[in-house]
Amino acid sequence: MIMAPRPVLRVQVFADGADLETMRRLADDPAVKGFTTNPTLMRQGGVGDYATFGREVLRAIPDKPVSFEVLADTPAEIRRQALAIAGWGDNVYVKVPITTTEGEPLTDLVGGLARQGVKVNVTAVFTLEQVAQSCLALRGGAPSIISVFAGRIADSGRDPVPHMRAALALCRAADHRIELLWASPRELLNVVQADEAGVDIITVTEAIRTKLHLLGRDLLEFSRDTVRMFKNDSDKAGYRL
Repeated sequence: MIMAPRPVLRVQVFADGADLETMRRLADDPAVKGFTTNPTLMRQGGVGDYATFGREVLRAIPDKPVSFEVLADTPAEIRRQALAIAGWGDNVYVKVPITTTEGEPLTDLVGGLARQGVKVNVTAVFTLEQVAQSCLALRGGAPSIISVFAGRIADSGRDPVPHMRAALALCRAADHRIELLWASPRELLNVVQADEAGVDIITVTEAIRTKLHLLGRDLLEFSRDTVRMFKNDSDKAGYRL
């Protein structure tokens, strides 16, 4: 069966990574609506100084949302860091985990920051109860994001699509300024799933982003290109039977 070309995606695509040159290159790409990063990606990318990196990113990307994560694990220090990061720019969203490493809920802290005008991105969210608690905390505050790790939910053997639909319903019932983000996608299909589910944002790695042009591709053409790839590689390798 040949797929018809897909319409323009409604879901906003955010680029996930910590490579400054890639972020600069994507800053003017109209298909990329925002950016996310985290300490793990920054460590993998060789970032040495967090604040310096953050300010360099914001000089390159002054007009699209960019999410930076706090580094602390205690409420008082998380709050201090969140306020400092928020001061880097008007387009900054501050990523605050749903709990501390010991499982202490941070929803009260998140709500206080949102009411102070901080744009919060509640991260590492998995359960619908966590979504509901986040919505309750964020309601009536600054624009905010709830990042549900749909890819990791799928890693547990659960279908993330009904989970994300239920999470979206909670967000819509709470406050129109709360956006739902599909985090940790595993493949291009997840972009289609997020779009069809009505999710607001999906954050994608560069490996997935560079495949977006394949959406709706003619399958017969795709088949022939695959055959050509196998033939070309066998010729280049000089294989003989």
